[in-house]
Amino acid sequence: SDLQKQEERGELLQPLIFVLLVLCSILLYFKVSLMDPGFVKPEEEVKEGEDKGQGVVIPQLPGDIKLRRCGYCLVKQPMRAKHCQQCQHCVRRYDHHCPWLENCVGERNHPLFIVYLSVQLVVLLWGGHVAWSGLYFEQSREWLQHNIFLLVSFLLIFIFTIVVLLLLVSHLYLISCNTTTWEFMSHHRISYLRQSELENPFDQGIILNLWRFFC
Repeated sequence: SDLQKQEERGELLQPLIFVLLVLCSILLYFKVSLMDPGFVKPEEEVKEGEDKGQGVVIPQLPGDIKLRRCGYCLVKQPMRAKHCQQCQHCVRRYDHHCPWLENCVGERNHPLFIVYLSVQLVVLLWGGHVAWSGLYFEQSREWLQHNIFLLVSFLLIFIFTIVVLLLLVSHLYLISCNTTTWEFMSHHRISYLRQSELENPFDQGIILNLWRFFC
């Protein structure tokens, strides 16, 4: 049959991989949006040295910085934690609250969020290539009527690709510097950054920063 001939020529492999990538993207979306981003629990004990950022003591930070108690949920915040008004919890290594996920991006789900963005970018680039390859340009009204769906699809995919690419690049840059979106945007309002001699006391070099984040 035609289906068997296409399988023998390997023409079914690419659509299958594309569908698997789409399913992987959907599963990652639900995983990141439903998992605990690193909520600070009242019964947790903050160990000595842990408040210096992911269990690493940073010598550039003043030693007299005291942990503050959250004014909303009354838990003792570890360093780099922040209270999220939408989630009503303090989140460890808080990065931002994502409205598309309806969840915070924090210490536990930040690496998976990067993986999700990467898979989403591959799906969008692939989908954009398929939409573009289906277009053949002619200056006629009939051409526009027959190709309007592909044209709109390509424009939407192009816009989403730019958004996802910018998000991924910006997050990878911040990760390579060992800082978060919240720390980058609110540097002047965060006490442990204001009192530090360095602009970013957590930076330990690009390679070590990436290793500690992903591994």
